[in-house]
Amino acid sequence: MVVVDTALGPGRLEFPEWIEPMAATLTQERFTGPEWTFERKYDGIRLIAFKQGDVVRLYSRTRKEKSLPGIAAAVAALPHTDLILDGEVEWDGQTAYHVFDVIWIDGRDVARLPLTERRRLLAELPFTTPMRRVREIHDDAPWDRACAEGWEGVIAKRRDSPYEHKRSKHWLKMKCELTQDFVVGGWTDPEGARVGLGALLLGHRDGDDLVYAGKLGTGFDTAMLLDLRRRLDALAIPRSPFTRATGLPKAGVHWARPELVVEVAFIEWTNHGKLRHPRLITLR
Repeated sequence: MVVVDTALGPGRLEFPEWIEPMAATLTQERFTGPEWTFERKYDGIRLIAFKQGDVVRLYSRTRKEKSLPGIAAAVAALPHTDLILDGEVEWDGQTAYHVFDVIWIDGRDVARLPLTERRRLLAELPFTTPMRRVREIHDDAPWDRACAEGWEGVIAKRRDSPYEHKRSKHWLKMKCELTQDFVVGGWTDPEGARVGLGALLLGHRDGDDLVYAGKLGTGFDTAMLLDLRRRLDALAIPRSPFTRATGLPKAGVHWARPELVVEVAFIEWTNHGKLRHPRLITLR
C-alpha cells in the first residue's frame, strides 16, 4: 500500500520500501485478440529495481537483496529522482536486465495505469547496457515462434490491465510444450458430471519396466471419453501393469493391458518423474 506524505508536496507519494510483484498465471490455452499483447518469457531471475536519488536497491521476487553492480549503475544513471522497475535478469546476473514494466516514477504510483500507458512511460527511459527493453511480439502465433527460437515461452498481457500486486489472470504465461507418446495402464472413475472416465494413468517403458508417469485428464470431449472407456473395458486386467510406480491413486482405480498409446503435450517433468500439466493431443 502506498501512503500519501503531504510533506513531499502536492501529488507526491511516499516512496515504498517494497512492492509485491505481479505474477502471471500458467495457461494451456493458445489465443490472440486485439485486447491482448505478447512478450517473450525470459528464463532468468525476477528482479525489481528501486531507485531513490542515488541509491539503488535490487530485489528478487521473494525480497532477497541482490548485489549486481553493473545493473545498479545503469539504473542509477537514469535521469529520474525515483523509479521502480520490474524485469528479468539473466542467470549470470550481468549479461542483461530485461525490463518489462514501470510501477513508480518521480513520486507517482503508476501501477493503476493501463499497461499501454506504462509501456509508453517505459519507452521514454534512456536505458544503457546491460538494461534492455522487453519488446512486444506481433506474430500471429507467438507461442510457435517461442518454441522455434528456443525461448521458455511467451507472456500474454491484457492491454488495459493495471499492475496488480498478486498472481493475476490479466497476465498469462504460455510455456513451450514437450510432446511424447505414452501407454495407458489404467484409468480412474469419473466424478461429478464427467462421463466415461476421470483420468488416464500413463506410463513409459524403461527397459523391461513400465514406469508410471502420472494422470491425464485434460483434452477430452464427451465422445472421446465414452469411446476410451469402451476400449479400456475390453483391456481390463486385475492388477497394475506398472512395475515402477509412486503416487498411484488409491481409490476408484482400474487397470488395463498397456496397449493403447496416446500422444501427450506437457510442460516439463517434475522432480518425482511425473508429467506437469499434461494434455491429450491424440490417440494413436
